[in-house]
Amino acid sequence: MKRKSCGFLFGILIFLSGILSCQAQNITLPPEKHTVIIEKPLKQSFSDFARTGLNDYIGNLQVRLIPGGQSIGVLLESKGVVVTGQSAVLTEAGKISYPAAGTGIKAGDVILKINGITVKNENQFREMVARAGTTGCPAILEIKRGQDIFFTRIDPVFCRETLGYRLGLSVKDSVAGIGTLTFYEPENLFYGALGHIISDLNNSPEKPLELSGGKIIGADVQGIYRGKRGRPGEKIGILHEGANLNGTIEENTRLGIFGILQRPLKNQFYNKPLEVAAAEEINEGQAEVLTVLEGDKVENFRVEITEINLHGREDGKGLVLKITDRRLLDMAGGIVQGMSGSPIIQNNKLVGAVTHVFVNDPVRGYGVPVEWMLNESNILKSTVNNLNEPKIAS
Repeated sequence: MKRKSCGFLFGILIFLSGILSCQAQNITLPPEKHTVIIEKPLKQSFSDFARTGLNDYIGNLQVRLIPGGQSIGVLLESKGVVVTGQSAVLTEAGKISYPAAGTGIKAGDVILKINGITVKNENQFREMVARAGTTGCPAILEIKRGQDIFFTRIDPVFCRETLGYRLGLSVKDSVAGIGTLTFYEPENLFYGALGHIISDLNNSPEKPLELSGGKIIGADVQGIYRGKRGRPGEKIGILHEGANLNGTIEENTRLGIFGILQRPLKNQFYNKPLEVAAAEEINEGQAEVLTVLEGDKVENFRVEITEINLHGREDGKGLVLKITDRRLLDMAGGIVQGMSGSPIIQNNKLVGAVTHVFVNDPVRGYGVPVEWMLNESNILKSTVNNLNEPKIAS
C-alpha cells in the first residue's frame, strides 16, 4: 500500500533534565547536578561600550546590591528535545525492534524538528510521532550535534506495550533543580545566581545551554546528604511554584544565570543594599556565606578566603574558600551541591559567590567575584542605564 504523503510537521522546545552544573576539574565538582548544554551562550558578552560603562560604574562604587542566600528552583526551557538514548520497541508481532538503529543518532543530540515542524515539548514530540505513524509516513528528523545540523529518517513502529507509535528514542525536555540566589538590584530587580553555567559535561561543558525561556521559583530544603571525601554532599529540596520568590531567566552565562525578579525579597541580615567589592579589594581572611540548610531560612556561616586568583576569570575560579563554621561542617560536611551562588560577604561588602566544591576535600571550594558576574551579564547594561538616568521631580 502506498504511503500517504506527509506534510512537513514538527519541532521542539526543551526543558533539560538534571540541573545546574558547575564544572568539575579533576579535584572539583559542581555544587549542583549536571544538565545538558546545547548550543552557544544565550547572549554573548557585553559590547565594549557596555562593558566599559559597567566597569566605571562598579569602580565608582555606584552598584549596590541586596545579598541573596535564598534557595531557588531553576526551571529551564531550551531549544529542541535532547536524545538520552535508544530503546527497544515490542512490535505487534511480538518481536523486538530498534527503529533508530543505524541512523547515527547519539545521546546528547538535539532533535529540532520532525517533518519540518517544531515541537514545543516532549508530549508534542510524541503526538507528532503518532501522527506520522498513523498516516503511514516516515519521521524526518532535523538534528543538531554541536554546531552541525543533519537529517535522518526513522519509520515509526507500533508498540504492543504502549499501544502507540514509537521511534525507539528516549528524549527529555526539562531541567529542574536547586541552586542559590546571589544578589538582586533593588530598584530594577535584576538578579544573579549560581555563579556558573548550566551545562552538559557529556557534550560541551564550556558552553551554556541556549535558552528560549525559563524561570526561578522558591525552594525549601528538606534535608542534606552530608558530604565526605570523594563524595560531595547535596541539598534535598522541594520547589514551590506559588512561592514569593519568582523571576525570569534571561541569560545563562559561564559565570551564572541572570534575570528579573517579580518582587523584592527580604534579607534578615542585610535589609539595605551593600557595595560591590572590586576583585582587587577582596582580601584573604575571614568572610561569611549566606545559604539555606533548613526550610527557607537564610543563615550566615563563617568561611575563610584562603587564596585569590585575579587571573582565574576565564573559568570564574577567582577565590578559594575554606568552611570554618562548625554548624555548617556538622550538618553538611562543607560545601554541598545546591550551594552554588551562595553570596560571600567580607568587610560589609558583597565580594563573591560559592561555585565549586573540592571532591577530595569538601571543606574547601571555589568562588567567583561578584564583579566578574556583573561584567558577564548583558541585561545589566539596561539596568546601569536606568540607574544613570536623572530623576525628575513631578
